[in-house]
Amino acid sequence: MGDDPEAEPRRARRQRARLSPQALAAARGGVREGLDWLGRPPDATAGLLVRAVAVLARFLLFAVFRFRVTTSGQEHLPAGGGYLVVAAIHRGWMDPFLILHALPLEPRAWFLGSGPSAFSARWREWLLRRIGGMLPVWRGGVGVDQHVASARAVLANGGVFVLVPEGGVAGPPDRLGTFRTGAALIALRTGAPVVPIALAGADELYLGKRLASRILPPTNARELLGETWDGVLPEPGSRVELDLARRLTDRFSDLLGPAVAALYPETVDSPRYPRRFRGLTWLFLSRRER
Repeated sequence: MGDDPEAEPRRARRQRARLSPQALAAARGGVREGLDWLGRPPDATAGLLVRAVAVLARFLLFAVFRFRVTTSGQEHLPAGGGYLVVAAIHRGWMDPFLILHALPLEPRAWFLGSGPSAFSARWREWLLRRIGGMLPVWRGGVGVDQHVASARAVLANGGVFVLVPEGGVAGPPDRLGTFRTGAALIALRTGAPVVPIALAGADELYLGKRLASRILPPTNARELLGETWDGVLPEPGSRVELDLARRLTDRFSDLLGPAVAALYPETVDSPRYPRRFRGLTWLFLSRRER
């Protein structure tokens, strides 16, 4: 009984200390990012292995987990590839799959993703290198130039380069967190079309959970900045470029914030809906993300 003074107190579970990305990188003997890590050109075609993994993922997500996904706005997608996707919000491991579900299998989508989160196990790094679709970034790593090069390589090969400006998964389920400027810098330097995608529902997962995505009309950095920018690209790495990237980041937030807020109610189930296996929420999250 909880009131028994002689009962043995429950031992608190020891929590493992969280290592910083820099410490994780040092433990690996250094890290490689982007194209340097991939070791090959980022192709836009989906080979047999990629198609097989896609079929397996769809079976797991929609037949086993029975997720109910609503997607709208596919008519806004540009024909072919060669564009950027800027997506939010990011609240769980299901978000990349929501983006892939909204996009065609070809041209392939390549994500600028977190190395510390994705490579929490060696087998995950091996698999991602084999099937492709991700180019890793390590916070405190080599800087944005490497990732601009990754984006340019994907775009030049006719692929789709996906950016999730929030980075981590923490935050409210219906409002944006703080956007980082990396996506804006890549949009500025590449000049590529930008397709915003609003996401909702991945903050809590269980059997039959409702999730949603909405593709917004394509735009670009010049259009978003309007008359506040003369169209002249600043010197890379300069304070002027950073100021411009911050303004563009705010415009991304202005676009996606209302879309996420409008989308979220579609993912909220009735209180009477059975929420079985809520552990799915953390299934593919690393210890750091949990």
